[in-house]
Amino acid sequence: MKFILTLLLLVLSNVTFTQSKVVRDTLTTNPNYNKELANKLGANEYGMKSYFLVILKTGTNKTSDKDFINTSFMGHMNNINRLVKEGKLIIAGPLGKNENNYRGIFILNNIKTLEEAKEILQTDQAIKDELLDYEIFTWFGSAAIPEYLPFDDKIWKIKP
Repeated sequence: MKFILTLLLLVLSNVTFTQSKVVRDTLTTNPNYNKELANKLGANEYGMKSYFLVILKTGTNKTSDKDFINTSFMGHMNNINRLVKEGKLIIAGPLGKNENNYRGIFILNNIKTLEEAKEILQTDQAIKDELLDYEIFTWFGSAAIPEYLPFDDKIWKIKP
């Protein structure tokens, strides 16, 4: 009887261990993983990559010259479109009014260094004219973020 009880405990513990291992494996590996897509997007093993997050804020130039401001911000918008086409900017948009004078955000893509990110920001006319300033941070996010861009161009009715 002792032998049967020991054998039963061994079998049950083996079944329990095997089941927990299977559950653990399905929690850590992705059955939908696409290695080619992950490599194309520069994803690490968690599907993430490094970006630069830029917080645009009100600059030091307090001019009230409407023509100057309009020209500067037209250059700002043209620069955004150019950077998107070059694959260097994947998210850009304004923020609502706030006490920090934060005006908008950029997420820069495929930029290797902080210095390179700063050089790119200096191509923005509103930053050059000091109507905007910025804070910049390294940020880790899904490597799939750039994949939304082809759809973005299909959903706006009036050019932003």
